[in-house]
Amino acid sequence: MRNTVIIGGGPAGLMAAISSAKNGDKVTIIEKMNSCGKKLLITGKGRCNITNNAQMDKFMENTPTNPKFLYGVFNNFTNKDMIELLENEGVKTKVERGERVFPVSDRAQDVLEALLHILKKQNVQILTNTTAKRIITDGEKNVLGVELDNGKEIKADKIILATGGKSYPVTGSTGDGYKLAKDLGHTITKIEPSLVPLTSHDEVCKELQGLSLRNVAIQLQICDKVVYKDFGEMLFTHFGVSGPIVLSASSYLVKTKNIEQILKEGKVELEIDLKPALSEEKLDARILRDFEEQKNKQFKNSLDKLLPQKLIPVIIEKTNINESKKINEITKQERQKLVNELKHFKISINGTRPIEEAIVTSGGINIKEINPKTMESKLINGLYFAGEIIDVDCLTGGYNLQVAWSTGYTAGIS
Repeated sequence: MRNTVIIGGGPAGLMAAISSAKNGDKVTIIEKMNSCGKKLLITGKGRCNITNNAQMDKFMENTPTNPKFLYGVFNNFTNKDMIELLENEGVKTKVERGERVFPVSDRAQDVLEALLHILKKQNVQILTNTTAKRIITDGEKNVLGVELDNGKEIKADKIILATGGKSYPVTGSTGDGYKLAKDLGHTITKIEPSLVPLTSHDEVCKELQGLSLRNVAIQLQICDKVVYKDFGEMLFTHFGVSGPIVLSASSYLVKTKNIEQILKEGKVELEIDLKPALSEEKLDARILRDFEEQKNKQFKNSLDKLLPQKLIPVIIEKTNINESKKINEITKQERQKLVNELKHFKISINGTRPIEEAIVTSGGINIKEINPKTMESKLINGLYFAGEIIDVDCLTGGYNLQVAWSTGYTAGIS
């Protein structure tokens, strides 16, 4: 029987343990926190966005970083395989907007308990409050075991490194795995936040703090070039903007060459279309109808049907139309200004929140040093990688968790 040691008890590590044990290995998980799956419990705001129900080619489209590397693993263990695995454990699932898959109970805890129950049935040993200090090799590029921080050694024929990235360090992902891999000669690509809120100095963000907008369209413009478009939900905060579509946009921002300099020069802008369902002509016609019904009202009292209350003073200020002006006195040019602001509401972006607030980490173990079919290191025999530690990351919608399930499964059975 082969001894497999998995470093990290997050989603990728748990799945690697399940597939290793089903493959007949004697499996030990080393987890530095007091329990496994801490990050899994906070995914999807505690509801756990397990995966996405889209076809697997859509997964590639939603992976901005190294999508081709994942082609094989996505087919080894698909979204349907994950849903089936959980439903066999009594965790029923449902599909929501954007094909996102959640447990019917809306409890991430149910997903974690199902995975832990499978591990218990397979006699997987879990060592919590335990940190891996070093991966031991024979000097001939073969793994022998793991040295723990208490000096003890665990023998291993196979080691799976699934320690996560650097986002949400309170859950245990503090970048330890990068050092373990680097000590063995692996290259770590630049570590940056991905799926992270964007910051802005624009005062309107503070004025609109707490306002959530649904069904809006955004485009992220860098040096006047549109690098990302999306539709959905976003949120204004005291520091800038957040919400699902903004988080996905951030993935494209952090990967732009010389982005620090570009941000300093103020060449990044987020443009929001507050009424994406209407063309400018149709929106103008809609405003004309509203104005016709309220022609004796003041401008500031005429926008209730069109906009959330909090947004009205901001839009009035941006249009430069006198708020006390009667509707029947508003000119065609002023109305055009209003249409323009609703369709092209612009916010300048000056950066991102820190990596500690990112949902996932961009960067990690260089994929050129990993066999994409098995997840085994090309440098060290018997060393495998799974999950966020690898230099791959996806947009929001359950895609990143599927990377964890698929890479974990492949590393475990290989």
